[in-house]
Amino acid sequence: MDTALRPLLVVGGAVLLTLLVGWVVDVLLRRADDNHRETPLWGLLRRCRPPLQAVLLVSVLRGTYRETEWRIVEEHAAGIGQILSLLLIGSGAWLVITIASAVVEASFARYASPTRDPARVRRVRTQVALITRIVTAVVAVVALAAALLTFPALSTVGTSMLASAGIIGIVAGVAAQSTLGNLFAGFQIAFGDMVRIGDTVVVDGEWGVVEEVTLTFLAVRTWDERRITMPVSYFTGKPFENWSRGGAQMTGAVMFHLDHSTPLDAMRRRTEKILAECPAWDGRDWNLAVTDTTPSTIQVRVVVTAKDADDLWTVRCTVREGLVAWLAEQHPYALPRIATSPAVPSPREMEHPSPREAEHPSPREVGHPSPYTNGDEPSRTGRG
Repeated sequence: MDTALRPLLVVGGAVLLTLLVGWVVDVLLRRADDNHRETPLWGLLRRCRPPLQAVLLVSVLRGTYRETEWRIVEEHAAGIGQILSLLLIGSGAWLVITIASAVVEASFARYASPTRDPARVRRVRTQVALITRIVTAVVAVVALAAALLTFPALSTVGTSMLASAGIIGIVAGVAAQSTLGNLFAGFQIAFGDMVRIGDTVVVDGEWGVVEEVTLTFLAVRTWDERRITMPVSYFTGKPFENWSRGGAQMTGAVMFHLDHSTPLDAMRRRTEKILAECPAWDGRDWNLAVTDTTPSTIQVRVVVTAKDADDLWTVRCTVREGLVAWLAEQHPYALPRIATSPAVPSPREMEHPSPREAEHPSPREVGHPSPYTNGDEPSRTGRG
């Protein structure tokens, strides 16, 4: 009977102790979170309860599994101890990563909540993401090394491995040159503030928003929902456009090729009305000016502003659509055209015709029909 109760007492006691300690820690963290609303750290640390319980359970079992006095346990004590040691290392790494992630997220939340500068928030978010990945990678490597060192066979191989470490290091350095370059480029991007998560960039002629930054690659989401994955070394070795650098506010232009008779004053008033009705316009500035002229057209540029790249695109499309529709409806003569027929007279020409047109109006203007009513006009052959 005593032999049957011992395993139950050992395993059951370990489980009960683990649940009790986890519950006590969770209650304390909940009270701390209620008393300190200014920081989310205590609430985030509550996520550490599962890995903490795993560490406690494995630790207790690692120290008391021999007390079960089971024959099978005594026969395989070394193997069971090895397995429990590996589980303890894995659960400990899980706990450390969870705590580090909670601390980093709490620090970012405390920094981002009072900060109104979106550029700083994006920079810190990029650094936080990379720091979390670095901590995870370091803890995983250390845990893997500790797990491997628990095997007795590796201790005898250690001497020969250290003897050849120099050659292996040289070979690995040459083979992993690109990977190491991307790794150091990731550190440079994170702490050099070159590009951040949420920045609007133009790379290789593609416009998009930085969606993810890791130690080796960077993902850009384009306007049509495609993802461009590029090595981070690209951003440290080649020029690229960062539209969010120096502030998210942007200025853009809308170009029109119009006729010389375009009513510019009326077009300015219409532009002002369109912008006033456009929610994406930030109200900072706008301008309309003739920037160039050709024998057949003039080039009109409308400059508008917006708080970020997305709103700027919306403002430009709204102004372009509104002015084209207004010109086509109210001032069709202002649109560019190829002179293959008599031009549509402008309002000024209709109100104040030239002396020659007033004295000698064309038959079509005075309503005289063409002498060829059936459409059989003589063809021009060049012989008179």
